[in-house]
Amino acid sequence: MGARTSAAPEFESLKNVARKSGQTPQAMRNRAARTAAVMASPSAVAAPAPKKKVNLAQFAREVRLEARKITWTSRRETWITSVMVGIMVLLAALFFAAVDAIWGWAIPAILKLATGG
Repeated sequence: MGARTSAAPEFESLKNVARKSGQTPQAMRNRAARTAAVMASPSAVAAPAPKKKVNLAQFAREVRLEARKITWTSRRETWITSVMVGIMVLLAALFFAAVDAIWGWAIPAILKLATGG
């Protein structure tokens, strides 16, 4: 037991050495108090940036500039994409019809077995 008590103060001093600066309870309280003071001040709340006034002509110019950046698909790409969507819809419809048919057959069969009829 005597060996343990002599090692305890040594362990405590190692804990204090390993503790980073600013990690003491007092340092944490000071940091929390500074943060609370900053958050409470009205200047801490950022005012929204004033909106820039834009007239109709400026707006139209900006719309035209943005419209020039659009890349349109070709007729061929649009056709291929439409056909692919149609095929996927057809496959999904067939899948769900098959699942519905299976459940439509299985549920009455299970209920018939459960009721003994």
